[in-house]
Amino acid sequence: MDTTQQAGEPGAAERRRRELLEAADRVVLRDGPKASMNAIAAEAGITKPILYRHFGDKAGLYQALAVRHTDALLDSLRAALDAPAERRSRVESTLDTYLAAIEARPQVYRFLMHPAEDSHAAERGFDVGLHSAPLLRRLGEELAQVIGERVDLGPGGERLARIWGHGIVGMMHAAGDWWLGERPCERAELVAGLTDLLWGRLATAGNREDGPGF
Repeated sequence: MDTTQQAGEPGAAERRRRELLEAADRVVLRDGPKASMNAIAAEAGITKPILYRHFGDKAGLYQALAVRHTDALLDSLRAALDAPAERRSRVESTLDTYLAAIEARPQVYRFLMHPAEDSHAAERGFDVGLHSAPLLRRLGEELAQVIGERVDLGPGGERLARIWGHGIVGMMHAAGDWWLGERPCERAELVAGLTDLLWGRLATAGNREDGPGF
């Protein structure tokens, strides 16, 4: 027998964890913030104690799902930022990538960012805000790194890149949350409006001589 198939092997454990996350994804897509550990365990065909053995509690499962979806989102955002296009087009594409991601999987977004109003009593202590804030900070730091590597912001540029990175993520999150809830306009109109808002100093800043350009 291939030893990677044995339950005690790291490869098998990692594969089983991935299968459980995929089961959790299916429940979250169906139930959004109301997704419960009971429902996820049932979807995976296991008991809740086994689910706890892998993730500890709902907060542990949330963190694992957040990393999974944040990694995928960051890969998409980096691809948009690195696309061979004029700078404004890349800014628009990056904003659109974020909005398209939350539009395509709104229940996942709501699970990650909004608590359920009628959470089960056993899970009522779960604080979404406690866990979603690090997710947004990670996005801000990643964007700050991209800006700092590409744009010449002069003295204090690294600090300014972090200000911009976190500010842009905050803007995307707030505007996207409002838009997803109310749908007051088409996505393209929101992207154009946000790009116009950003299109100040970024439009005139030069590229770093030692960077990949932006």
